[in-house]
Amino acid sequence: MRPVPALTRIGGVLVQLVEIPGLIGGASDDRGGGRALLGVLRTADAIVYCARAGGDPGEMATVLAEVETAGIDKPAVLAVTRADEAGPGATDAIRRAFPTLPVVAVSILDERSLDAFRDAVWALTGLIRIRLRHDGVVDEDPLALAPGSTAEDVADSVHHDLAASFIGARVWGTSARFDGQRVGRTHEVADGDVVEILT
Repeated sequence: MRPVPALTRIGGVLVQLVEIPGLIGGASDDRGGGRALLGVLRTADAIVYCARAGGDPGEMATVLAEVETAGIDKPAVLAVTRADEAGPGATDAIRRAFPTLPVVAVSILDERSLDAFRDAVWALTGLIRIRLRHDGVVDEDPLALAPGSTAEDVADSVHHDLAASFIGARVWGTSARFDGQRVGRTHEVADGDVVEILT
């Protein structure tokens, strides 16, 4: 089996996920093709570990040990899959076994659990989402920017020339004192803000 890449939208932003085959003991010594798989993890921005609800926590402990042995330290979350099939307390048992990892229970039959999973994956990106507004219309697809980005960074993500020439912005959202607040180039935007670039 090889890594399988896929794109998905989370909060309107395209995020690439790459599924790799399960790591086994000795992966860092190339057992089970482990070196190539660990190489994929080295280039990733974050890791979503998956453990089946009601499964043996020792299997996940082996995976975590191999990743640690390989010197890979990335933001991570542990998804407890097939949560609908496990008995009560299965997710809590995983939480107790791996107290340093955020844990999210996932079932394809439960849309709320899928939303929680998407939120957990988005949190791993460390990015914020900004929507652009022009002519009174807000774009459906947001921009993904680094935390601490300013109105100038928003303009620059649209076009470098716009960043050099714009005179300010109007902002709706948590970074504004009131909706439609006019701000300068250095105004720091927040996740979920709507920004209109003024030229």
